[in-house]
Amino acid sequence: MPKVLGLGNALVDIMTQLPNDGLLETLKLPKGSMQLVDEGFMRKAISFTRDMPQSLSAGGGAANTIHGLANMDVATSFIGKIGDDVFGRAFKTSMEEVGINPIMLQGKAESGRTLALVSTDSERTFAVYLGAALELTAVDLKPEMFEGFDYFHVEGYLVQNHEMLLRALEIASAKGLQISFDLASYNVVEENRDFLNEIVKKYVTILFANEDEAKAFTGKKPREAVEVLAEIVPIAVVKLGPSGSYIKRNSDFYQVGIIDVSSIDTTGAGDLYASGFLYGLMKGLPLDKCGQIGAILSGHVIEVLGPKMDGERWTTIRRMVAEAET
Repeated sequence: MPKVLGLGNALVDIMTQLPNDGLLETLKLPKGSMQLVDEGFMRKAISFTRDMPQSLSAGGGAANTIHGLANMDVATSFIGKIGDDVFGRAFKTSMEEVGINPIMLQGKAESGRTLALVSTDSERTFAVYLGAALELTAVDLKPEMFEGFDYFHVEGYLVQNHEMLLRALEIASAKGLQISFDLASYNVVEENRDFLNEIVKKYVTILFANEDEAKAFTGKKPREAVEVLAEIVPIAVVKLGPSGSYIKRNSDFYQVGIIDVSSIDTTGAGDLYASGFLYGLMKGLPLDKCGQIGAILSGHVIEVLGPKMDGERWTTIRRMVAEAET
């Protein structure tokens, strides 16, 4: 089985269920967006949410995808930067517990965290304090970190640091890794469209985008967007939430549905879809099967609060995936 290396922001998710969207207006956070905030804003926002239902878990887009792959018994590793604090130690431990080999670099700032505000319709709005994660630089990345891997999965949120992201892609490409790239929030795509267009064309093998990200990148609706993206990368995937996903490679097009679930929180749905899709790809399955496995993983994660699932649920997932493979 191929080995997968991930690169992303090492963040601790503070999952918060909102009674209504009033707090989003108070904090001036556009619903469904991802906003980078400073430490002061984060402290203020957390103070407003103390009496709301909350849970903590290790997060970050690429880390969630790698975590999902590890639970499917894929050999994985993850590069990130944390602070010397309880959050950083918890992040590293949570990865080791599922068999991930974490390459955790030490930063000076506190470990990053994400306040994930979950609306009553399951839409998520993120306020992100990157902290030590922001200190990850191009100089930190060494070619030996990429040795022995077959796939490299990276999150689009890293596009804020052009030099570091470009260095990572250059190393991975030079090592012959298949590069999987998941676009970030639509506002991040809008702010970095030219740079993204350049690196995606040059380095990316598998591109994941939700419909808002695909529109921000191409200016097109999902069905047209996947066609445009497939002209840029070998495999293009546009995730449609409750409508499933579109997948395109050369002249082959697939529309894949979802599994029947009761959604509580969509946090991690896209990340776990990528886990399932990459798992199917590494097993040599047809692209529609890859999408079906992605739907299994993403469907189960939205039935829980946050991006992590317990062992019993993973047992069910692995059984359903084995059935889908036949």
